[in-house]
Amino acid sequence: MKQIARRCELTVATTYHLVRTLAYEGYVIRREDGTYIVGLEVADRYRELVTAFRGPPAVGEALRRAASDTGWSHYLGRFVGGQVAVTASAEGPRSPYMEDLVPGFDEGAHATALGKSLLATLTTEQRFRYLREYGMRPFTTATLTTVEAFEADLAAGDRRGMQLELGQFRQGVACAAVLVAPDKDIERRVVLACALPAGEMMTSARVVRAKLLTAARAIADGIASEN
Repeated sequence: MKQIARRCELTVATTYHLVRTLAYEGYVIRREDGTYIVGLEVADRYRELVTAFRGPPAVGEALRRAASDTGWSHYLGRFVGGQVAVTASAEGPRSPYMEDLVPGFDEGAHATALGKSLLATLTTEQRFRYLREYGMRPFTTATLTTVEAFEADLAAGDRRGMQLELGQFRQGVACAAVLVAPDKDIERRVVLACALPAGEMMTSARVVRAKLLTAARAIADGIASEN
């Protein structure tokens, strides 16, 4: 309790009151030794968040079908509160397991194809401000860590018709992404990405792009049906 009070800059009395409320609501559980652990209500809120992010059932079904048909894990992403975030995912058996890429993940936009695809919809000045605010952490030795290199990479992706990264976020893993839904409203722009072994991407980039575009059209139809 004293640690929480100190870190949150609260009085101990206020902290006790807030934690007791959280315990009553099921967000934390008090153990016999007086310490607390996370409660099950947190999981319920997470499930609600994932459902809200994913959108209408048709979108989730299209995402799962893409993962099943190709064997590659697929991800949806959009801006949430101005920040690039994964909003839905469907695992494929042929893709390496990416424990970080789950709904709510909002780091590494410069190192993932999903992030690149969204950042490519911004103006140069908007991208510069984004990268300056969130940084360009080197996830691997291949991660792009300068704005100049990043801009050149986005330009290559535009020419290719698909944003791409090879081992920039995770060694030995490649990701590709395409825009699903362009929109004047930054928060309504949606991208679709997939992950697969880097070696497979190097020999099948055109196939990956074709399958992504097919899945993107199905997801766009699902989004349109909601509107």
